[in-house]
Amino acid sequence: MLGTLVALVALSALSLDLYFVVSLLGFLVVVELTAPLNLTPRWRRRLKWVVLAGLVVFGYIVGRRVFEILSSRLL
Repeated sequence: MLGTLVALVALSALSLDLYFVVSLLGFLVVVELTAPLNLTPRWRRRLKWVVLAGLVVFGYIVGRRVFEILSSRLL
């Protein structure tokens, strides 16, 4: 996430929405790449709630952006 922050600052594209989306994507990749094959620990089962919360916030960000685009084109 720190690398994401540095990259967005270097590209002059830092916004809270973009940082959240890129960080969520990185988190999901790390969760999938580190998933055990045979046994799932108890703490790992609770990650689904963190992932679900992240996806809800992502849906809100996407919905807000779509609404902004549609409202600007209709006016």
